[in-house]
Amino acid sequence: MNNEILFYETQRFKQWWLWILLIAINALMIYGVLTQVIYGHTFGDKPASNTQLLIGTGISLLITFFVLSFRLGTQIKNDGIYVRLFPLQFSYRFFPFNSLSKCYVRKYNPISEYGGWGLRIGLFGNGRAYNISGDEGLQLVFIDNRKLLIGTQKAEELSEIIEKFFLH
Repeated sequence: MNNEILFYETQRFKQWWLWILLIAINALMIYGVLTQVIYGHTFGDKPASNTQLLIGTGISLLITFFVLSFRLGTQIKNDGIYVRLFPLQFSYRFFPFNSLSKCYVRKYNPISEYGGWGLRIGLFGNGRAYNISGDEGLQLVFIDNRKLLIGTQKAEELSEIIEKFFLH
């Protein structure tokens, strides 16, 4: 059977407040290193040691790099749905269509239903979620009543694919 990709999407974090926060923290840490380690002036009322400041700055930069590298990949093929949240998952998780009782696109609230973005466990029986940004996703309900929501920025295109190929 031909297993061509019928739908493909890659998403990254787009929350403006997250980027402002990361930039501000990194700028403050780098300023602290420049002030204290390079120019020899203490940074703050109760300054950390140079080693602590350098380690803190390194951790801050690593966290920023980690967040920058996050990508949610979704593919739909003839045999099912493939999803990956890189760098937490290096390979795609596969969900065959014959394991699903329902599959549809819906609006959701990432904060109240899943407690935020990322690889999440839903609150109040909502199941799990793979989401990066936005408030629309592909809701999967499995035969055993487990639920999985996959966020999307291409809700209309995804809905058309689901209706055209899998809800006949």
